[in-house]
Amino acid sequence: MKNIALGAQHLFTMFGATVVVPFLTGIPVSVALFTSGTGTLVFHLITGRQVPAYLGSSFAFIAPILAVTSYHAAEGDQATALAYATGGIMCVGPVYMLFAWIVRTIGMDRVSKVFTPLISGTMIMLIGLILAPVAIEMASENWILALVAIATMVITKLYLKGFASMLPVLTGIFAGYLLALLTGNISYEFSGYISFPAFQLPRFSLYALSIILPAAIAPAIEHIGDIYAISMVTEKPYYKKPGMHRTLFGDGLATAIAGLLGGPANTTYSENTGVLAFTGAYNPVIMRIAAVFAIVMSFIPAVEAAIMSIPQAVMGGVTIILFGMIAAVGANTLVKNQVILHDKNIILMSLMLIAGLGGAVLAYGNFSLQGLGLAAVVGVAGQMVLRGRKTA
Repeated sequence: MKNIALGAQHLFTMFGATVVVPFLTGIPVSVALFTSGTGTLVFHLITGRQVPAYLGSSFAFIAPILAVTSYHAAEGDQATALAYATGGIMCVGPVYMLFAWIVRTIGMDRVSKVFTPLISGTMIMLIGLILAPVAIEMASENWILALVAIATMVITKLYLKGFASMLPVLTGIFAGYLLALLTGNISYEFSGYISFPAFQLPRFSLYALSIILPAAIAPAIEHIGDIYAISMVTEKPYYKKPGMHRTLFGDGLATAIAGLLGGPANTTYSENTGVLAFTGAYNPVIMRIAAVFAIVMSFIPAVEAAIMSIPQAVMGGVTIILFGMIAAVGANTLVKNQVILHDKNIILMSLMLIAGLGGAVLAYGNFSLQGLGLAAVVGVAGQMVLRGRKTA
């Protein structure tokens, strides 16, 4: 029962971000939930059921999906246009698998020499800091609800004992929802008991592939940051065992299956890292339970609608803490590895922070790199220049 409650807490945390992508792109929410759940289970199967990670809808592909559907809209209805986009998503899977093969070929020791504690720690910090404006924007819709959720989470974590202290996210959401219900800030629309997800087979075009495949590079780099973050939180080097090549392959296979069924690309979720850091519940079984819940919910519109009725402000309050925890984990990574911030180190970190947070975009044709992906490239390249190629 404990793991079931923790699994439900995990799903509540991932739900909001997972359904944003289908809302923005036109992909059915039920399909996104199903592919998120199945993708997580596939990921766990590939990684030997060791990594406490949950896979949700990737934000990196929103703009490419919209571009492809707009281009193909003249050829038929919205569903047909989306099929070309999900065809591109399906082909992203092999790109991830190619990255996995490269990592396995060169060896994780060499990858670790590139992603030093300074680089990986700063990347983990950026994961939380880049998402911070999203949390504030959500919370600003109703700061009273957001602050109630935050206060409840803090009280639960610091002052409750035993198993109850491991459910701060769930209690925070419940308290915020209850207050919203009492003050008339809940909007719920019943949409039936059971329905089958609107799966759709993919279609393929050179235009869709040229738009979507280049976008795979950034989330592949972000995947490395997420796995490092999970490893630092749990104090287990998952990037070595089962290995970064396995986690990348699992992410790629999950994404390929999602595209085959008409869903959005999968990715490791930053919210997952925040929950791990805040609750201390690291058992991978919890994530698989959350995945099963997501699959079941994809067939029950009423439950989906109930969770969708959670006010954005409540989830904003929750994510303020979770995203802050991720940034704190990154800072702790620097401290634990005794990274001294002077001379070259502080220059590298400064370049990465500004590249990741300043809104810079590196673009060439249909390829673009920004945020965490750009910061990682700047960090690795800067390391080679400032420290010498041999040392890097």
